[in-house]
Amino acid sequence: MTTETANKTIELIIVRQEDPESKSYEEKFSIPYRPNMNVISALMEIRRNPVNKEGQNTTPVAWDASCLEEVCGACSMVINGKPRQSCTALIDKLEQPIRLEPMNTFPVMRDLTVDRSRMFDSLKRVKAWVPIDGTYDLGPGPRMPEAKRQWAYELSKCMSCGVCLQACPNVNDKSDFIGPAAISQVRLFNAHPTGAMHKAERLQTLMDGDGGLSNCGNSQNCVEACPKEIPLTTSIAAMNRATTLQSFKNFFGSDNTA
Repeated sequence: MTTETANKTIELIIVRQEDPESKSYEEKFSIPYRPNMNVISALMEIRRNPVNKEGQNTTPVAWDASCLEEVCGACSMVINGKPRQSCTALIDKLEQPIRLEPMNTFPVMRDLTVDRSRMFDSLKRVKAWVPIDGTYDLGPGPRMPEAKRQWAYELSKCMSCGVCLQACPNVNDKSDFIGPAAISQVRLFNAHPTGAMHKAERLQTLMDGDGGLSNCGNSQNCVEACPKEIPLTTSIAAMNRATTLQSFKNFFGSDNTA
């Protein structure tokens, strides 16, 4: 480490909150710089030595993380005003002071830790899984055409990180909108040969009541924010078409279950 690097520091402003009922506040930190650090390593340094910029002892900052390679989706937070994964947010590429905030679309539990139950409940509503009856040896499942498998694989990259919901202006505490992630998962599982057995049920969920597909304002923030570059707006457009066709089937009736 050079002398210049040894004297270099990282300046952070972290929005903190003691518990779900407490008011949020800002706390500033100044930590030693090391090459190739990411936001998680900066938070680990604060945890190792929880002293704020004023030299006062404080509590370690709470945050979520697991894989540290942008696969689990747990370390989502708002970094310099942009929702993203903190494990891939490199310090050298961020403007300082670095401002860290929780994703306030979700209830804040403590500091940068949030409760993403809203998103998981939405996935339950649309049955974002392929149901099978029992665990018997049923042999190989039906195959997907390669062209369909390729775009379905892109949708399957979703790690339920919640970044798209944070970026979406229609997901807030005054709306029950299920958000782009769940809508995209409907497209994914309806495309699966076995999952298609529940296609009509999933589409009906998107069509029923408040919080469904009609609540999308087409801001397209979601597709810009998605760390996996999932074509969320393409999925939303596809589900708009699919729900329109489903509404005609519901009205006129159809023997075609596809």
